[in-house]
Amino acid sequence: MQTRPMQINRRGHERFMLRPAYSLVRVRPLDRDEYAFEGHAYDVSETGARFELDQPIDPGTPVALELHMPGLGIPGTPDIGPGRAIYVIGNVVWADEDDVESGPCRMAVAFTRFCRAEDRERLLTQFGTGRYARAA
Repeated sequence: MQTRPMQINRRGHERFMLRPAYSLVRVRPLDRDEYAFEGHAYDVSETGARFELDQPIDPGTPVALELHMPGLGIPGTPDIGPGRAIYVIGNVVWADEDDVESGPCRMAVAFTRFCRAEDRERLLTQFGTGRYARAA
């Protein structure tokens, strides 16, 4: 019987799964004035997110990210900010370009800072609702 080597989780913060069809992400390389790309987020933590776009962004590229999570801005939910998005700045850390010809490209961004002070609190509040399952 062959055993698989144990994988070590090097992440400092827990990730939470998002429903891609309901988790819009807009991305703007910092050298542009407008959001240039739209896609879907797959998971998010306090320090990063995994998402897909129709075209890859080179690793190392600094970007602004607009993340829409189900439940943000809905009356009666624990939401402490206006609108339906969380805004962060970060760097693309990887892009899976192996199969770009046949579909969207998955990639990840490591957050370097939240754009507004309440964005971090809004994200953490959403994690505490129990609405989002923990990612493996």
